[in-house]
Amino acid sequence: MADPRRAMGADGEARAAAWYEAEGYEVVCRNWRCRDGELDLVVRRGRELVFVEVKARTTDRFGLPAEAVTPAKQRRLRGLAARYLADTGTRAARLRFDVVAILAGRLEVIEAAF
Repeated sequence: MADPRRAMGADGEARAAAWYEAEGYEVVCRNWRCRDGELDLVVRRGRELVFVEVKARTTDRFGLPAEAVTPAKQRRLRGLAARYLADTGTRAARLRFDVVAILAGRLEVIEAAF
């Protein structure tokens, strides 16, 4: 992977997936894509399905990672989640949207972020 930003993003997603697995979640999908965009992670525990947006940064020079998940990005992620459910036929009793923020290597999971 030549692009350092892509490498940092992939590493962040791998760390987030490992965190969820350690907490008893099953990673259902990584980097699910459609023409409208991409979902970083989809994880499940029991009847709850969680859509996870991962943001990794080396510094806070341009703001905190979680701040990059703006209301517009939240709307887009909700739309992608609806598309994922329709396209895959996946069902869940409960849906949740989490943000995993990684800043200078420190991982923070914000459950039910929006």
